Amino acid sequence: MPIHLNPNVSATAEPPIPEAMSWLAEAGITPRRPLLNLAQAVPSYPPAESLRDAMAIAAQKVETAFYTPILGIEPLRELFAETLSRDYEGQVGPEDVAISAGGNHAFCMAVMALAGPGDEIIVPQPCYFNHEMWCTMQGIRVVPLPCHAGPAGLLPDPKEAEALIGPRTRAILLVSPNNPTGTVYSPELVQAFFDLAYRKQIALMIDETYRDFLPDGPPPHDLFSDPRWQDGFVHLYSFSKAYSLTGYRVGALTAGPRIMAAIGKIADTVTICPSHIGQLAALYGLENLAQWKRQRRDEMINRVAALDQAFDGNPGGYRLRSRGAFFAYLEHPYPDRTAADVARMLVRDQAIFMLPGPIFGIAQERYLRAAFANVDESGIYALSERLKAHSISDGGILK
Repeated sequence: MPIHLNPNVSATAEPPIPEAMSWLAEAGITPRRPLLNLAQAVPSYPPAESLRDAMAIAAQKVETAFYTPILGIEPLRELFAETLSRDYEGQVGPEDVAISAGGNHAFCMAVMALAGPGDEIIVPQPCYFNHEMWCTMQGIRVVPLPCHAGPAGLLPDPKEAEALIGPRTRAILLVSPNNPTGTVYSPELVQAFFDLAYRKQIALMIDETYRDFLPDGPPPHDLFSDPRWQDGFVHLYSFSKAYSLTGYRVGALTAGPRIMAAIGKIADTVTICPSHIGQLAALYGLENLAQWKRQRRDEMINRVAALDQAFDGNPGGYRLRSRGAFFAYLEHPYPDRTAADVARMLVRDQAIFMLPGPIFGIAQERYLRAAFANVDESGIYALSERLKAHSISDGGILK
């Protein structure tokens, strides 16, 4: 007799990257044309050597093998709160911070605290597929909010979001810099969404995993200086990308006391506590690696500049619609082909591995996502040249 499975889990789409990875078996790799792997947003560089040395020493200490407090070690919560207060020119205390087992864990806890089966969360499209998968597993309906392409990238409209708010709406989710598009939302746009959420008595969640790769300038938004922020703003973050700690699984969730009380219950029953070593690695990064992190940031900014130059003129008919942080979002030139067909064709013919747009939501058949964190500037220019070469070998592309 077959066992009964949770129908919400059964209804959730399979993780899309493993399927895409199967295309690599037919990749057109040659000695002069190595694979350009632009699929997954993984830093191409290891953690700083000094951090690795410090963690090797920490692993020898008996206490690092045991639990920490549920919401994380106090020095990390204190220093991260100070960092947010400084970077956003606001007021954040350690009691507002929970350390999580990565950015995904922070998101999952936030959603579980805010919504239940039958509730709704408004999510701009395209979106990070793990966010949608988790909501579906919880029986929460994702209400898609379309983003519109323009000079500033692909942006959602608060007025359109307001029209989607119903009696079961519990939150709006923003991701900036965005995954998958790389678009950076302006402080004014973020404030408009918060004002809307506050007026409608719902929460605003913002995932800022990639904020460390923004150029110098004013704060990404002013919400932490807004006296209302603790009444409905949830900030999500990951240390993974900034310090190249993806395997250490350490992130953070910042919210007011009512939400934080719920987070404490959830964290205790899911992880009990985040990885002790991961927390120490994040603390070491905050204390010692500001210059190292800035250098990595500057490398990514240089890659963005290379993208702008390489895609000036739409090589092979591919248009750079948005870029930033680790991501570029390309409009492909085949109106009569699916994005998956185009992505697989490029793997086969040019050893270019990108992800098709529909992985990230509805109405994305004309798009491909390129994650350029694991290629250097020469790889970005190689991408442009291969797209041009493919256009010629394919008999010409619609411009």
